[in-house]
Amino acid sequence: MNKAELINAIADHADLSKADAGRALDAVTDQIKRALKKGDDVSLVGFGTFVVRKRAARTGATIKIKASKVPAFKAGKALKDALN
Repeated sequence: MNKAELINAIADHADLSKADAGRALDAVTDQIKRALKKGDDVSLVGFGTFVVRKRAARTGATIKIKASKVPAFKAGKALKDALN
């Protein structure tokens, strides 16, 4: 599912216009990004938790890779149960 398909599904499910659904989705993703940038976790009970993990610097044979922060998602129990 891509972003446009997700917006259409949200619009249909929540009885919103596609424009409103698109703005709502953008607002959610923007707030998740802001929280992660501040170092906060974002927990959606029953769905999962967005976290920031630190990746250590690595040195290969020819290149050096700097340490970085990467976003991660841990699925919640209800989401895992829904898939099995």
